[in-house]
Amino acid sequence: MHSPSIGPTFHETLAGIPLDLFDSLPRNDQRLKAGEYVVGLLGAHGRKTLRNVADQLGGQAARKQSVHHFISESSWEWEPVRRGLARRTDELLGPRALVVRPTVVPKAGGHSVGVAEYFAPQLGRTVTGQQSFGAWLASPAAGVPVNWQLVLPADWIEDRSRRLRAHIPATSRALSPEENAGDVALRAARSLSGAPLPVVLDAPGLDPLRMGRLFGEAGIPLIQRVERRLRLRVDPLVLPGHGDLPLTAAGLIGSMRHLWRPRARLATGGRGLSMAVPVMLPGAPAGGPRLLVAQWPESDLSAARLWLADGRMRHGPVLSLAGLAEVVDRDDGLVATRVGLRDFAGRSFQGWHRHITLASVAHLACVRAVLGDAVPHRTAMRPLLLGAG
Repeated sequence: MHSPSIGPTFHETLAGIPLDLFDSLPRNDQRLKAGEYVVGLLGAHGRKTLRNVADQLGGQAARKQSVHHFISESSWEWEPVRRGLARRTDELLGPRALVVRPTVVPKAGGHSVGVAEYFAPQLGRTVTGQQSFGAWLASPAAGVPVNWQLVLPADWIEDRSRRLRAHIPATSRALSPEENAGDVALRAARSLSGAPLPVVLDAPGLDPLRMGRLFGEAGIPLIQRVERRLRLRVDPLVLPGHGDLPLTAAGLIGSMRHLWRPRARLATGGRGLSMAVPVMLPGAPAGGPRLLVAQWPESDLSAARLWLADGRMRHGPVLSLAGLAEVVDRDDGLVATRVGLRDFAGRSFQGWHRHITLASVAHLACVRAVLGDAVPHRTAMRPLLLGAG
């Protein structure tokens, strides 16, 4: 997907934004400011700070104060906007899955809400920053973020002065990574009508037993990315010659070359290899088989992405769904910088949520500018999860 060419005037840009997403805002001036803020995000060069966005809308001191108040101190709720965003994205993309993944944004100092030390996979090291979980509706054509969860460590929840400064709601609590990932996905799923979409959880390191139980109880198919070191058992009745002692996921893949198959990669179109093998998680209850699916570039097994799915699912559909994580990777790189998903520099909990919600609306506007109405509806694109692979 290429970045669209947004029209040169305010009104042309405004025309490309689904302004009805702001109908839930209680006052007309708030609805107007929401549209203006998205215009500012799309038009600003460099980091999309509140000051930079305000400069796109006139830049006067009063305007800058108005933008700051609207994002950081106003009373409008972001959840209804996100629900509308999910429904509009569903209509546009015909998504096949919700892709859920964490993001770490490095921050200087410790004043931004939620700042702590996190491991940033994209940097390969631990950094001081904010971590969030995003839920993206994704099809082979594009991905759009529709819900967000800011991680609040116990240090922020238990420190009364920090909570007051950042305006953290009294109902907030410190959640585990599994709880954060599950919450952001389930809230996004509830925004949509019809049968629930599968969730592609692109977050290696989360407990597959806990995640499997959570989504199983919700009736949502789960394809979860797992670490190479995850220990698994192969049923010797399914694959004779393999004992039932646990082995690492990477070790299983490397020892089963006879199961390797050529398969193109969804997002890149490059040549690759894949394999699938029925497995069990040590400690899982009887009758809980899983399918381990791996895909990697033809020349580099060490770059394999490993996925764990319900044992009733088939190799091909799981690979197609897992490939949507690469679509989100691509569109995050292409669009996130343009719309400022990672650029909020304020300190308040509400400000972070309002900014990232409007940045997600700007992301949808970019995708709409590229795709128009060319994407078929979801009912025509749903994969046959239990079909032939």
